Amino acid sequence: MEYEIKTEGQYTILMISGEVDLYYSPRAREQILKHLGDKKHLLVDLSGVEYIDSSGVASLVEGLQLAKSSQLEFGLIGVSDAAMQVLQLARLDKVFPIHASVSERLDSNK
Repeated sequence: MEYEIKTEGQYTILMISGEVDLYYSPRAREQILKHLGDKKHLLVDLSGVEYIDSSGVASLVEGLQLAKSSQLEFGLIGVSDAAMQVLQLARLDKVFPIHASVSERLDSNK
């Protein structure tokens, strides 16, 4: 798993690529919680994710819960087919705000 951080508007964008499995999900979780802990709205870009397992999904769920309790926005953007299959299987595609791109997310706030 690799990640990159950028900022667009009021959002921090965490772009994750590769595999988010039991080995790598602690790094994803650390980044998600770090940026939410800094009181920043967070979008997680999953367009480069080739594989995600339940531990990776748990990191996303924990981020969503922390964001809600901190009154911050949290969402997923550019979700890859592999990641979307896992989210749909767990029925979490109905729980997370999911957008095709950052610009679509920004436009939805207008």
